[in-house]
Amino acid sequence: MRVRGAPAIAIVAALALASELHSLMAQNKLSSTSEDVRAFITNKLEYLVSSRPTAVNLSDAARKLGAVVVENAQTPNSTGKSVAIAFTHAAEEMLVKDVDDNKKIGDYGATWILKNALRGQEPKATVLTHCNTGSLATSGYGTALGVIRSLASAESLQHAYCTETRPYNQGSRLTAFELVHDSLPATLITDSMAAALLAKKETCMNAIVVGADRVAANGDTANKIGTYGLAVLAKYHGVKFLVAAPLTTIDLTTRSGDEIVIEERPASEVTSVRGPREMKTADMDMELVTVCTAARGIDVWNPAFDVTPAALIDGIITEKGVVEKDTAGAFHLNELF
Repeated sequence: MRVRGAPAIAIVAALALASELHSLMAQNKLSSTSEDVRAFITNKLEYLVSSRPTAVNLSDAARKLGAVVVENAQTPNSTGKSVAIAFTHAAEEMLVKDVDDNKKIGDYGATWILKNALRGQEPKATVLTHCNTGSLATSGYGTALGVIRSLASAESLQHAYCTETRPYNQGSRLTAFELVHDSLPATLITDSMAAALLAKKETCMNAIVVGADRVAANGDTANKIGTYGLAVLAKYHGVKFLVAAPLTTIDLTTRSGDEIVIEERPASEVTSVRGPREMKTADMDMELVTVCTAARGIDVWNPAFDVTPAALIDGIITEKGVVEKDTAGAFHLNELF
């Protein structure tokens, strides 16, 4: 969990391998044979993909980068160095494209919310988001948090709410940090407060916007645990529920959410919390401590993600626009490619 957020996982994996290749070249330890380097990169990519089974961005990036490597290796007069350089350039291009795609997602999502989710004569939108989908989970700007940023840039954000996102607290640690850093009007809630928040008439919640780790061909979406519950609440309270995801997160080879492998995390994330000890003076060194919050010996189930059925999703925001369901209630995501 040093790196989390589906887009960031893919980009960091690609750049980490590019960095390793650069180091090998600098030390004259990289094979001069293009086929050797192709095989080396392919094996490394396969290993990286095995690390995070739920988020599809990583495997998508590996597939695309692998194709670049194969193409370069088959080029006449190619060398080990030329294959490594081709990989590095492709990885760098992915970084730039991710930021650009995020900004497009933000703008498309903000426009859709202002057009379809406001109630009555409200001039600004109130939005709830879950987990962290901002600059800390992507190459920059963010997906779902990018939508909130775009609303704010257009002076159309009334208020943003972020969930704590137990058990790893990405919302309270990361999303809250980004909202405070950008000086946006925002409030933190625990996950279990979402129902009460939506039930408050004075909240006037317009939309819930979340990210995604994998979107199946039918629109079923795997995202941070707790997303499914928010979608159910949104449907009951008449609040629009949107998924913000780049095309790299859409997996047309996975027909439905039933086929998505859900990663499970250590029990310790549920039974304890880790954070900095309160410092009595400003010059004290920060010390991280772990505090047990559960009865020792209790069994724990800790899935990192859940799957939200497409039926509960009003729109999927991509860099090509917002995809809505047809009159029969079906998404046609294949038309994006």
